[in-house]
Amino acid sequence: MSSPPAESDRFARLSGGRRVWAVAAVRGDRACLAGLHSALESRVWLGDRLLYLGNILGVGPDVAGAVDELLLFRRAVLARPGFEPQDIVVLRGAQEEMLHQLLRLHFAPGPATAVEAVRWMADHGVAPTLAAYGTTVAEALRVAAQGPVERARWTTALMAAIRARPGHEPLLTTLKRAAYTVPRDLAGEAPGTLFVAAGLDPMRPFEAQGDAFWWNDAGFERAAEGVATEDGARRPWGGFARLVRGFSRRADGPQEHGFAVTLDAGSGLGGRLVAACFAPGGELLEVVEA
Repeated sequence: MSSPPAESDRFARLSGGRRVWAVAAVRGDRACLAGLHSALESRVWLGDRLLYLGNILGVGPDVAGAVDELLLFRRAVLARPGFEPQDIVVLRGAQEEMLHQLLRLHFAPGPATAVEAVRWMADHGVAPTLAAYGTTVAEALRVAAQGPVERARWTTALMAAIRARPGHEPLLTTLKRAAYTVPRDLAGEAPGTLFVAAGLDPMRPFEAQGDAFWWNDAGFERAAEGVATEDGARRPWGGFARLVRGFSRRADGPQEHGFAVTLDAGSGLGGRLVAACFAPGGELLEVVEA
């Protein structure tokens, strides 16, 4: 498998940090996120990186409030001496990707395709996100059945509603697809940790993952088992020492499996929100839940 690029607008390269705090899928649960931030306030130290593993939006009770809470904590951390904007990274998850696709609904080749897309997103939990920005699945379906001009009016109104929430548009338009650490050892750059929202395709190289990072749940579990070597041993996928994801369909984390860690414990579904602290080389140092 090819190594990740040295620099990219699509990926966050977490170099030079002492530790990485990774936050699991929030799924629109502002209360859980606020509780977790209270625990992290005294734990995130200068030299750390703070990483949200996507799916901030979603099926929980307060989608817009969860984004507001993230922005509030981000400002508080950046107000501390020594922290820089690149020290805090937010990944794109499936819920953020669905909102992105809804904002492009006017580009659908026809009403049938647009309606099918909205129905599929509704089945995958987009309704609370639409409600957070002042619309509904029913309205999206009605507009999807219209022509491109009507769909464009709706997507323009949806974007205006996002812009009306301070900080939401800048956050949602600068999401990264994945993040990875590049620790150093005496021989140079050592294998690091790959952080993704939900999945990956072990048959594709890093830069060709596309939407696998937020959809391919089963592929991540295969990659967690590693790659067989000629001598019968197994090595981590892609040259990384550890794989970490924030979402799982089973929401049964936090747990370690093979070369991977799954953090999702069901935030937004009545479960807990998890953050874990990792050394750049992948060692799991601490787990915090709220």
